[in-house]
Amino acid sequence: MKKSVISILTLCMSFTAFSQNAGSGKYFDKNYIKSTMEKAARWQLANPIEEPRRWTNATFYSGLFAAWETTKSKDIYKAMMDMGETEKWLPFNRWYHADDVAISQMYIDLYRREKRPEMIRATIDTVAKFMVTPYPVRDAAIEVIKWWWCDALFMAPPTMVKLGITLKNNEYLSKCDEYFKECYDLLYNKDERLFARDLNYVIKNDGKDRREANGRLIFWSRGNGWVMGGLVRILKELPKNYPQRPFYEQLFKEMAARILSLQQSDGLWRASLLDPDSYPGGEVSGSGFFCYAFAWGINNGLLDKTTYQPAVEKTWIALNGCVNDEGRVGWVQPVGADPRRNFNADSWQLYGTGAFLFAGSEVIKLKVKTK
Repeated sequence: MKKSVISILTLCMSFTAFSQNAGSGKYFDKNYIKSTMEKAARWQLANPIEEPRRWTNATFYSGLFAAWETTKSKDIYKAMMDMGETEKWLPFNRWYHADDVAISQMYIDLYRREKRPEMIRATIDTVAKFMVTPYPVRDAAIEVIKWWWCDALFMAPPTMVKLGITLKNNEYLSKCDEYFKECYDLLYNKDERLFARDLNYVIKNDGKDRREANGRLIFWSRGNGWVMGGLVRILKELPKNYPQRPFYEQLFKEMAARILSLQQSDGLWRASLLDPDSYPGGEVSGSGFFCYAFAWGINNGLLDKTTYQPAVEKTWIALNGCVNDEGRVGWVQPVGADPRRNFNADSWQLYGTGAFLFAGSEVIKLKVKTK
């Protein structure tokens, strides 16, 4: 136990020291950002795990497209095209599950360049079935709507909005609005301005309620990070005069203000947002998406630069401290559905790399004063 406490303290001190002592501007040099993004992308492409179309990979490949937009790397573009060709541009197995159409975000982005109908045909068919067919409920206690877990708001809404914009068909947008607001009504806590992961984490006073060790509600960093990332990807697509755009903008700004207040001194966020003391050590997949969202909000006039940019700079420096010399992005919580402590510098996952690439794609656009 004593050894564990010492290692935790060492971790916290190393994060803090890195953030405080990395005062040079190299982390914001455009060439440095591009090279670091390419290094992380190359390492992850060389270390594949799991089925390429699964949500873990889908989050990475979405971030990989953002990395290509930033670097214009021919190798990155080829890797994406090769993956799509190998997988025949198919979503994953479940037509009804948001996770399994997340890979279609990359397909649509590539289609917009290549203009080959086969690249999005299966996605169109899958989403069409999803919109007209009832969700095949397996757990009636929590699966009460189609997007019943908050992570879904990164997986499916951008796919639907991208399809609608690409095909000039507002039905996709209106259905996205409908399903998104169902999730919002079910899981968004208006007092805390955060999303519960699913109904298991919403207080119902039924004797089964879950709370953190400090008595606070459980709000998962990665889950809320994915919501923020999803909001960015929706807002990037929606026209300025789209009737429901103000809803998404307001939610984005509400959550950003709350999340900003929960940033820790090392620049990162903990796995559990409201009980950081129980989860020492920053978690990269949530923090990466918060960095991405804040930077995008600054770059697009939704967030005040004076208020948010110091937080972004601090986070970006800390995130770079979680990338090893080979380009592996560590300090990523493994696959799960709630806050855990089961990760360290050697813990990596594809979605953690995706979050890092997304963050870099917006940080590089900031104007940062360097010493």
